[in-house]
Amino acid sequence: MTEALPAAGAPTGPASEPWRDPALPTAERVADLLARMTTEEKAGQLAGFWPTPAAPGDPVAPMEDDSHETAPALEDVLPNGLGQLTRVFGTAPVPAAEGAARLRALQRRVAEGNRFGLPAIAHEECLNGFMTWGATIFPSPPAWGATFDPELVEEMAAAIAASMRAAGVHQGLAPVLDVVRDPRWGRTEECVGEDPQLVGVIGTAYVRGLERSGIVATLKHFAGYSASRSGRNMAPAPVGPRELADVIVEPFVMALREGGARSVMHSYTDVDGMPAAADPRLLTGLLRDELGFTGIVVSDYFGVSFLQSRHNVAGSRGEAAASALRAGIDVELPTVRCYGEPLIDEVRRGAVPEDLLDRAASRVLTLKAGLGLLDGPPEPAPSADDAPDFDPPAHRALARRLAEESIVLLANDGTLPLRPGARIAVTGPLAADPFAMTGCYTFPSHVGRSHPDLPLGVEMPTLADALRGELPGAAIRVAAGGDVLVPDDADIDAAVEAARDADVCVLALGDRAGLFGRGTSGEGSDTETLALPGRQARLAQAVLATGTPTVVVLLAGRPYAMEGIAGRAAAIVQAFFPGQEGGPALAGILSGRAEPSGRLPISMPHGGTGPPVVYLRSRMDGPHEWSAVDPAPAFPFGHGLTWTRFDYADVRVGERAATDGTVTVSAVVTNVGERAGTEVVQLYLADPVASVVRPARWLAGWARVRLEPGAAARVAFTVHADRTSFTGPDLRRIVEPGLIEVAVGRSSLDLPLHGSFTLDGPVRVLGPDRVLTVPVEITPL
Repeated sequence: MTEALPAAGAPTGPASEPWRDPALPTAERVADLLARMTTEEKAGQLAGFWPTPAAPGDPVAPMEDDSHETAPALEDVLPNGLGQLTRVFGTAPVPAAEGAARLRALQRRVAEGNRFGLPAIAHEECLNGFMTWGATIFPSPPAWGATFDPELVEEMAAAIAASMRAAGVHQGLAPVLDVVRDPRWGRTEECVGEDPQLVGVIGTAYVRGLERSGIVATLKHFAGYSASRSGRNMAPAPVGPRELADVIVEPFVMALREGGARSVMHSYTDVDGMPAAADPRLLTGLLRDELGFTGIVVSDYFGVSFLQSRHNVAGSRGEAAASALRAGIDVELPTVRCYGEPLIDEVRRGAVPEDLLDRAASRVLTLKAGLGLLDGPPEPAPSADDAPDFDPPAHRALARRLAEESIVLLANDGTLPLRPGARIAVTGPLAADPFAMTGCYTFPSHVGRSHPDLPLGVEMPTLADALRGELPGAAIRVAAGGDVLVPDDADIDAAVEAARDADVCVLALGDRAGLFGRGTSGEGSDTETLALPGRQARLAQAVLATGTPTVVVLLAGRPYAMEGIAGRAAAIVQAFFPGQEGGPALAGILSGRAEPSGRLPISMPHGGTGPPVVYLRSRMDGPHEWSAVDPAPAFPFGHGLTWTRFDYADVRVGERAATDGTVTVSAVVTNVGERAGTEVVQLYLADPVASVVRPARWLAGWARVRLEPGAAARVAFTVHADRTSFTGPDLRRIVEPGLIEVAVGRSSLDLPLHGSFTLDGPVRVLGPDRVLTVPVEITPL
């Protein structure tokens, strides 16, 4: 029989209760508080609540159908306490001051509603910036990858965190560390790239930027989501244990150990029939026991419910809650469905041991202690005159820098830079569309599209407007199509007419992001082909047929096939949803004012059909004479041009090292062109004979090197033997002795320098404490 409890908000004892003392070790405080809680109060700490859920007809997340039931009201859940508040800012438009005041008012209600006075952890999306109306929209994750610049990405994340802290938010649901395996997947636009080292280094930098600024980073999606069959959202992932370990999980290892992430979100998918949300080997055995994670695991939205409704491995909400809790999910998001009464009933009848409830509640309370949420009521709301600025000039300048560094010049016959006084036709469906700059997890694309009368909330010049500002002396004629699918012949005819009368045509093609098929890219907006969406390829062919030199600008969330375009276009420029400053950044590149230094984080295919084109593959998975299907890329991973040229020479490789030692690989890079420029020097390794099939080559490290005309530098990489490690025949991570091949160059296929070294000694078995990165030293010559 449950004893009578004090009224909600009433004190439970003297102020000297140990859990109230911030001077005590966190573990002591949490243990004391947990011992005072009832079963219901422990469960309350494991539940999220969505105070403003999305409209049923226009969901902003994969939703469960609640039309036959009434979702609980906030007052119903407050007496037992609450773990998290979901997207107070990121579900509907709200001005900064109003949103901050509303969140603090909600926090006061939460704290006053439970007998311990505990507020909730407030979380928001932050993949492209703090996802709220009026906040700076930064470039998308593939753009981060294209920069090959972790320091800049860390600076961006710190800026995002500053806005979130000013709003009263504690946790961000980013970054996405899924490694792209099939770019037909709609969520490719949320991923850094197709190489686990690039994803790990860039993603870890983002984590550091959030965490050092006091915002909890949430790594997602653990694990296998991006490897779903045929690139379909939520489909099963046909991934073996070796690919899972060496490719899929590797970025998480780095972000946990070197980034210090305090939260992980599980994947929606199942691997070999086991849903991630119900897999204790994944969420406890691997994540905690092997990798040493001590933070909280949160469910992807409705992921616990999906164990019953989608995966069909649970017969009720209670069974779903029990499976998820056993596996290691600590918090149910976005709102309480399974971790409320259904879980409490399972505990009461003995189907779930209460120590599992204690385990999860202890983790949540430990995080709350670290965030100061055990130390007293939330701060008072700011006045309207003290409203936080979510789009300050410094953030816009940072968004511009990152956008400029992320733009990839794929091809150029000399047409770029554009002449200042040229007659320029700006055409294509994305020429005058601000949504061309925004990915699916930006507020305008994610939420704003459901509010057609709502202003964008930030200044976001289109490509056409930015070119007008960049080239005031040019005669610019805009013939922009109205639909990214180009359904109207009139749009094609207008583009052709404008191109014929111009010295040069800028043709803007690509994606418009949207959720669940409401766009050509984004969550649930998967595609069967990597051909350009709709009739964009036909539009391109018609414009190219005019004979006017045409610069194709791709504003997209994934790579698209350049069949019939590459080799005919005067230049091709790739921008992966470059954010609110993307238009000016592109205009600066096209005019030559800014320097293109981006490199492809994802390979671009020749054709729209056929197998996915990724560089990280074995020799038999690449082009060979025993198959008529050629998976060679049109533009490979790591490719990108600049306004200048670089020569590589004098490679030096240490001859030998122990299987626990290091070797130095160095080369001289010289700017042999007439302009200053930035080269991304890339180091690849290969293992010609191994005990399991290995990739033909893999990225070991890189360096961004800026050189004036005629200048040179020696770039030296210190390669630890651990960077040659892999999952061996017995599924243990090992370093094997033997020959390792080395290649240095401009991309995964443009590698002018080669060498090798030998590893001597016994086979070494490694753990998660292995060396993960390759330090680099740049010495001007």
